[in-house]
Amino acid sequence: MTSRQFRVNRQIRIPQVRLIDEKGEQLGIVNVEDARRRAEEVGLDLVEVSPTAVPPVCRILDFGKFKYEQRKKDREGHKHHTSQLKELRVRPMIDPHDLEYRVKQGREFLIEGHKVQVVCVFKGRQMDHPEHGYRVMQQVAETLADVGRVESTPRMLGKRMTMLLAHK
Repeated sequence: MTSRQFRVNRQIRIPQVRLIDEKGEQLGIVNVEDARRRAEEVGLDLVEVSPTAVPPVCRILDFGKFKYEQRKKDREGHKHHTSQLKELRVRPMIDPHDLEYRVKQGREFLIEGHKVQVVCVFKGRQMDHPEHGYRVMQQVAETLADVGRVESTPRMLGKRMTMLLAHK
């Protein structure tokens, strides 16, 4: 929620509101003028927090601090959507050391909770021997079996063979 969705002080035009004071105590239904006066007496703002209620609910609070807290909550909500699809690119005739390095990266991704898509790219005459790609994919799956599981088995899509691994 952003500040544009909240009416503050003079923007509230409803004759009566349900008022919650700065301590969080409900004061019941009061005239909007009385509510504004109470907010001014304590040096805070009158904010309409629930405009759809009958009558609307207003709180006496520091609006600047309230906006800051709302933005903070919005950012917290985005933090939990970190699971992403990471990609490991390999070749059918990959060097063992290169494969070992890529598998190490894949292990870190799986431990962090990401899904890993292993992609084996074929060039030229390598297309005549897809078994080499299957062998590499099998090696990756066996090496990462302790932290991940095969979600979709290796399959050819044009010049690419793909396999999806997920965290156990």
